[in-house]
Parts: sequence; structure tokens; C-alpha cells
Amino acid sequence: MTEKAAPREKVAIVTLGCEKNLVDSDMMAHLIDERGYELVDDPNQATVVVVNTCGFIDAAKEESVNKILDMADLKEKGKLKSLVVAGCLTQRYKEDILKEIPEVDGIVGTGDFMSITDVITDSLAGKRPVFVGNPVFTYEEVVKRRVKQGTFSAYIKIAEGCDNACTFCSIPLMRGAFRSRSIESIVEEAEHLVSQGIVEISLIAQDSTNYGTDLYDGKLMLPTLLRRLSEVEGLGWIRLHYAYPGFFSDELIEEFATNPKVCKYIDMPLQHSEDTILKRMRRPGRQRDTRELVSKIRAQVPDVALRTSLIVGFPGETEEDFAKLCDFVKEIKFDRLGVFTYSNEDDTPASRLKDHIDEELKEKRANMIMEIQREISAEKNGELVGKEIPVLIERYEGRNDIYVGRSQYDAPEIDGEVFVSGYQGELGKIVKVRITHSYEYDLAGEVV
Repeated sequence: MTEKAAPREKVAIVTLGCEKNLVDSDMMAHLIDERGYELVDDPNQATVVVVNTCGFIDAAKEESVNKILDMADLKEKGKLKSLVVAGCLTQRYKEDILKEIPEVDGIVGTGDFMSITDVITDSLAGKRPVFVGNPVFTYEEVVKRRVKQGTFSAYIKIAEGCDNACTFCSIPLMRGAFRSRSIESIVEEAEHLVSQGIVEISLIAQDSTNYGTDLYDGKLMLPTLLRRLSEVEGLGWIRLHYAYPGFFSDELIEEFATNPKVCKYIDMPLQHSEDTILKRMRRPGRQRDTRELVSKIRAQVPDVALRTSLIVGFPGETEEDFAKLCDFVKEIKFDRLGVFTYSNEDDTPASRLKDHIDEELKEKRANMIMEIQREISAEKNGELVGKEIPVLIERYEGRNDIYVGRSQYDAPEIDGEVFVSGYQGELGKIVKVRITHSYEYDLAGEVV
């Protein structure tokens, strides 16, 4: 009688937090698949669950802990044998997790996720492995990632860590110092992703405009990288996130103006408008610099969409500071905007400041900013009615024979969508759409 092979362990990865974690999860998925484990989407069907956590702000930390506890319940209710925790929370709170959550069978930090299969193997063998060292991984060692079928957009990390030392930010504690990847490794990863059906790549780093200065004799190499990536055959769009304003060069603006593959979309987190707050945040530059840069970008790239993110309720933010921030938002009219309430992070300089602001007031201020932006967004979308714009078709809605996609002005997950009628082609294609209707954040139109 032929002996039956032992069933493969089934591994589910649960990803929380930002798109940088999504990249790490994709790479862990590839390594887990190579090791011979079976990847599954549903944690209820898994014998091993990896929770890739976020530890950036209080709300994210709470969500991560709750998800870990939810997964721990599957040891009683499901098939779970091993619960592994990865990511930023483990990098920062290793001892607390081991002590407070005994259901956790192994942990791996942000600089050690290449050891994920060893962690899984050891945890299944009854050990409690801990792989949390210095967060120095550079992504040079691996370019292969496992992306889900039917996915047409993917993120690529062009650098990791940060040197800017903003007083409110704990990223350097979890991700380490700023370190760029080589252009060659990024291009290789892009080619690999395109071979899997990816049409759009979004470049991410904690400080993307500073890319390359640590590798290429202090030179700002983002324009060069964009040109090299635009040569990748089959790649449709290149999108840029997290562009630090202090390193936004004239050469980079020229690349946005002239490179047809580079989306006319710039995600530039400013955090605040007022110089007194920016100084307390230890942000480079001042409001005058921001105004000059925005004016220059819009003059040279007239159809650009500018996204920013703001922090309200930073320690010492007065009613006057906030009122001026509101005026700034009304005047600049960002195409896209997100707001965070200040989160008091352990071991950051801002946590030691005086004049902390009540949570209820912070929420009120955030809602006021978003109400201002809602009206701006509706106005800007209205200006697109009657125009023809390229749209990446991503899914079929079914109802009323509608397809759903995004314009080059909209990033996945965070911005709006375009509802398209009259399309009869395949998913993953970029087509021209004439906009017929506009809403506060979304658009509707017909294929040209």
C-alpha cells in the first residue's frame, strides 16, 4: 500500500496598516509558497496564521492587538496550530507581546521577515521563536512577490526607514534609518510584477523624493529612477507617494510634465501649514516654501492632482493655528486630502511637549477639515465632466453592466473610483472615458 503524503500546513497572512506592510506580506507569501506550505485567504481554514501588524499610532496598535486576539480564538474554534506575529508592533513591543499574549507562538520583526518560514517551522515544532533584530533589511535580496490574481496595481518600496526625525513620528524606531534600494533591483522587481499582470506600480518610501542620496554620492535619483521604470515594457502607469517637499527638484517636476507613464499625481504629506507648528514638528521648510513649490508644480504640470495629509491637534495647536490651517486648505484647494488626529507616541519628542489637546477637540477639528475638503473635491470633480480621461479598468460590477476603474488622479484604496458604462474589453486595460457625472469623490462616464 502506498503511504499517503502528509497534508501541507495551510498558512493565512492577515495584513494590517499601510501599503509598506502589504509589500512585506507579498514577499512573505512568496517565501512561504516556496517552502511548500499552502497559502489560503481564509484564516478560519488555516493551521498557521501570520498577522502582519502596524504600530504607528494608537488606533493602529489597538487594531493590531485586537486582530491578534481574534486570531488566537481560532485555536479553540478553528484549525489553528500556530499564531505568528510580524511587523512594526513586534519590532517595537517584542517583550510586551511575548508576556501579555501567551497564545502567540512566534514573532518576527521588520528587519527579519525573510526568516518567516523558519519562524513558522519552529513554532509548529513547539518552540517559541523570536526573530527581531535591527531593522536594516534593504530588499536587495528578494524581488519576487506573490500577488493575487486579478490584481492590476502593486506597490514597490524604493527605500526603507527615515532620517527626518519628525517629533511626532515613531517610524525610525520601527523601520530604522533611511536606506535606498538600487535602481537595478527596483526595475527588476517592476519587470517581475508586470510579468504577473500588473499594469500600475506605486512607488513608496517614507521619504521618496530623497531617494538615492545615500547610494549615489548624495544625488537625488528619483527622476532617473522614473525614467528607467518607464522603459519597462507592459507597464502602464507609475505613481508616486510620500514626496517630501524639501527634496522636490526642478528635474523631478520636469519628469512629471513630460513622462507619459508617470501619473499626474503627487502625494506630498505636509502635516500642517503654520510655521510655529511645523517647527515643533521638526518639519523642513515653512509655509512660504510650500506655496512656492505648489505654484511651480501646478504651473509646469497643469493637470496634476495634488494629495496631502495633515495632522490636527498637535500639542500647542491654538484655535488661531487651526483657523489658519482651514484657510490654507480653502486657498490651496488640494485635489485629494486626508487628516489624522495627533497620536501621542511613546519615546517620541512630541510626547514630552506640553499643551496636549483633548481628543474630542482633535476629532472636531479633523471633521471640520474634511468637510472643507468634501466641497473642494466635489468642485474639482465637477470640472472633469465632459472631459476624456484615461481609466484603468479593475473590476466588473455586474449590476447595470458597469465596470469600475480609477483615473491617473486616484490612488488605489485611498482615492475615488470611476464607474464606466459601455466597456466590453478585459480587466486590466487603460481606456479613455468621457466623464458624464461627478460626485463628491467618485466619477461616472462612458468609454470613448
